[in-house]
Amino acid sequence: MIAEYLSAAAMCFLIVSGLIGAYGLVSMPNLADRIIALDLALISFMGAIAIDGARRGSTTYFILLAVIAIIGFTATVAATRLIEGDDLIEPKDN
Repeated sequence: MIAEYLSAAAMCFLIVSGLIGAYGLVSMPNLADRIIALDLALISFMGAIAIDGARRGSTTYFILLAVIAIIGFTATVAATRLIEGDDLIEPKDN
């Protein structure tokens, strides 16, 4: 009984943090801050999915969590490379 209340409270906190991340994604002035806000929103979304999967006692959500984590990590790395201005292919020396 108390576990249901704790999972509901955790879901509420994750929803609030996800909304804060979504607001930051829209309102932040530069790209680096928007990337951090997107990471916050994705991690909150992943936490909510994990809590819901644990509450239902199902392991089918773990694949979805892995896919979201891989996409989030890849997007973060690609965006930081874009910010740094590094080329993915280094020029050859002649």
